[in-house]
Formats: sequence, structure tokens, C-alpha cells
Amino acid sequence: MKTLKVILAEDHHIVRDGIKMLLDKTDIIDVVGEAINGKQVLDMLDSGIKADVILADMNMPEMDGLSLVKEVTRRKLNSNVVILSMLDNYKYVTEAFAEGALGYLLKNVGIDELVFAIRQASKGQKYLCAELSFQYMNSAIQQSETTTAKPGYAIDLSSREMEVLGLIAEGLTNNEISDQLFISRRTVEGHRQALIEKTGVKNTAVLIRYAYQNGILK
Repeated sequence: MKTLKVILAEDHHIVRDGIKMLLDKTDIIDVVGEAINGKQVLDMLDSGIKADVILADMNMPEMDGLSLVKEVTRRKLNSNVVILSMLDNYKYVTEAFAEGALGYLLKNVGIDELVFAIRQASKGQKYLCAELSFQYMNSAIQQSETTTAKPGYAIDLSSREMEVLGLIAEGLTNNEISDQLFISRRTVEGHRQALIEKTGVKNTAVLIRYAYQNGILK
């Protein structure tokens, strides 16, 4: 198997040393350069050092990871960039890929996933770490559940249903709501089910989120 040449850009010495130690233990990765910012990476490439992959932190002094990605893309350099960062904000992730990065990893990834991402990038393939992939997938599912519900303005809720909804949002159980409103537990269950059916959501958690997003609860 071909040995992959990697330049490691990370301004925190302890973190950089730890990553290098892990990579050095693999059979397929050779760390050919270390840098504390993007400018040093470019200087290495200009001096003739060749790297299949640049593993770069997002936050670095003088030239950060995103600026490095932009410059590598602009110069059409023969190295692919994988971002290794503490930042899990969707904005940073999408911007990094949009500017030409081929990987985005959180710093809590294991060595196996890190090596896999480097291998993918060396082949010109994109990779988003598993934690962020699941996070964004769950977010998309929740957004879908909310947007497929019926619009708030079209829902006709009775005053009792509004009372029940408010108490559900406060975290009260069916029994507690029953005691507070002096109605039977079965009646509370009926109101809860009616609220779910009227809003078109799948469960109570989505019901509460929907109610706040659509101004039913404030």
C-alpha cells in the first residue's frame, strides 16, 4: 500500500505532537512537515515538499485553515486539505467544503477514522466525520417532521386544548395535568392525542417544538 505524505498544521504544540505520534504509528502515513499556520504550509510546498494531504486546524494564527483551503484551491496545488477542528458549526463545515476542503473532522475522532479520512482525501474523495454526519442527519429529520406538520394558523384549538398544551410544555405528566385541571387522566390523554392529530406531528416532543415555532406557545 502506498505511503501517504501528510503535512500537519496545528498551532498547539501538545496537540500537534499527539496527532503526529498517532499517525507515526500507522504503516501508511508519513508526516513530512509540521506547521503552526497556513503560511508555513504554503512555504513548505513552495520549497518543494510534496504532500498528498494537508491536515489543518481551522483556527490558526496568521493564516487559518479556511484561508489555507482557499489558497491551495486558488493555486491548484497538488495537495488535498482535511480540516481537523473543535468547531462543529454547520456554517464552518459547509464553507470549508465549498472552498475546496475534502474532509472535515472533529478533534475527538479516533485514529481509525482519522486515517480513513486522510485516505479518502488522498483519492480526491470527500469525508465528513461520523459525529457530524449523524448530527446533521438528525437535524434534517427533525426539520422534516416540523415542516410537514400543518401550518399553525390553520389549527383550531379549544381553550382546554391550549391549557393542556401549555402544561405539557411545562413537563407535566398526564396524571399531574389531570389533577391540576380536575379532569380524568383519560380525558387528558384524549386532548394530547387530539393536539398531535391537529398539528400533524408524530410525537409530543415534536408537538412542543412545533407549538413554539409556530407561535402557538410563547
